[in-house]
Amino acid sequence: MSANHALRPRALLSVYDKTGIVEFATSLSELGFELVSTGGTAHTLRNAGLDVIGVSDVTGHPEIFDGRVKSLHPAIHGPLLARLESEKDQSGLRELGYPPIQVVACNLYPFSAAAAQTPPLADSDLLEMIDIGGPTMVRASAKNHRNVLIVCNPARYDEVLSQLKLFNGADSVPIDLRRHLALDAFEHTAAYDSAIADELHARWIGRPESSDDTAEQTARLPSTLLASAEKTLSLRYGENSHQAAAMYTNPSEYGHHKSLATAVVEGEKDMSYNNYSDADATLRLCRSLSTNEWPDTPHACVIVKHNNPCGAALASSQKEAYEAALASDPESAFGSIICFNEPLEVDTAQAMEPLFIEVLMAPAYIEEAKRIVMLKKNRRILTIESPNNRLAPLTRTLVRKPIEGGWLVQTEEPPIIDWDKAKVVTKKTPTDAEIASMKFAVRICEQVKSNAIVMVQGTATVGIGPGQTSRVEAVRIAARRAGDRAAGCVLASDAFFPFKDGLEQAASAGASAVVQPGGSIRDQEVIEAADEQGISMLFTGHRLFRH
Repeated sequence: MSANHALRPRALLSVYDKTGIVEFATSLSELGFELVSTGGTAHTLRNAGLDVIGVSDVTGHPEIFDGRVKSLHPAIHGPLLARLESEKDQSGLRELGYPPIQVVACNLYPFSAAAAQTPPLADSDLLEMIDIGGPTMVRASAKNHRNVLIVCNPARYDEVLSQLKLFNGADSVPIDLRRHLALDAFEHTAAYDSAIADELHARWIGRPESSDDTAEQTARLPSTLLASAEKTLSLRYGENSHQAAAMYTNPSEYGHHKSLATAVVEGEKDMSYNNYSDADATLRLCRSLSTNEWPDTPHACVIVKHNNPCGAALASSQKEAYEAALASDPESAFGSIICFNEPLEVDTAQAMEPLFIEVLMAPAYIEEAKRIVMLKKNRRILTIESPNNRLAPLTRTLVRKPIEGGWLVQTEEPPIIDWDKAKVVTKKTPTDAEIASMKFAVRICEQVKSNAIVMVQGTATVGIGPGQTSRVEAVRIAARRAGDRAAGCVLASDAFFPFKDGLEQAASAGASAVVQPGGSIRDQEVIEAADEQGISMLFTGHRLFRH
């Protein structure tokens, strides 16, 4: 190797995602960089007419074990880790005959995509998709970012080239860009490792949410909580204008299914932090109702304000479902989030015209219905893509909640109540119609902030008392909102009545039947109060707190 050749800086290119790599390499070559590359990338660059040195030519060692080992060699990692500000390290490079590597472009095998394949890859095939040399190169380059520009994202190629041209080479590229690139690199490898750990935990231990047994769910909770998501949207601000906010998504958490985070947003205004938070509560409840449990009333409509439902209904037509949900609390529905479990229909869109709606969600929209809805300014519509244009039912999932200094993690699912084992505790037995309403009321109650009381007629809410510190006050609020419609209603409570006053307040409002978990030391007093008031009551043994 000539002296001049030895002094020429190198760029190491090894990418799975080859977007823009030929143009990037061409420009690097024009800037005087010697190109070093591995297998597939080298093949792509040579086909483009570029002069490329193979990694094996640099290391003097062939790739072995079907390419499992190719870049793990001092001839690669020496130049990547050499501190060029150190005369000792520079001298060491010269003695070894290793030109410095000052630019690295590297992104990794798509492990997440491989893990999401259907049918699933065998463990042996999936393990082959775990990149070893790539992350090592990335981390080494990022560690030595003072001397190496590490580019993991093809979207950064133009920016890096601009800086190389501006500063006539890599030596003087500012430290700020170097740090940003290094941080990108460490985030890239961290997300990669997180995806590997998550998938192998699911395969070898099992996902907590995939078990029906609570003890087994607990045993399957990971010993280390890992979370990896990319910022996909900067929001104007958070819950209030003095708070910063952004949207992060991790498609691997939902596989190939579309979700709220990936929903198509249309409208003149961007979604806000509060919009997304409320939309999440709305969508969750609408999914909970989008099942086959009510075949005669397949259309679901949910209206939410500030994370609590103010109306929800099932009906034989979509318009009827909307009108019943709106009637539950038309005052609170002003500026609300509304979700339908099936494509928005024209007559429903026409019925919604007078109402101020912040966000509307559905799995699809009939074109004329969309046109009508969008006549009003500042409305946002979200398309939640769903199989057969019907929202998929809510399933058990693992949820995380931050607390100061840590996280709380739990499984969450729609209430699974064995109604055959639910116990009638009063002298009066609920009718079949009341039991059907209880099943609906419980499903709504589970999505209301505790303490929660829900009053229903048939399969429509008529009064909701959310998030109170006193259960009897939650009853009062639900009754006030229900008004005359409380007469003969079915009332659901998310937890037991600690005193008989709540039951007495329900009877005073007009409730004819109550469904609650039971379990209070004063259950007998509450049962006696129900008997005195001529109310039927069912104990489910299933508490429904939501904090």
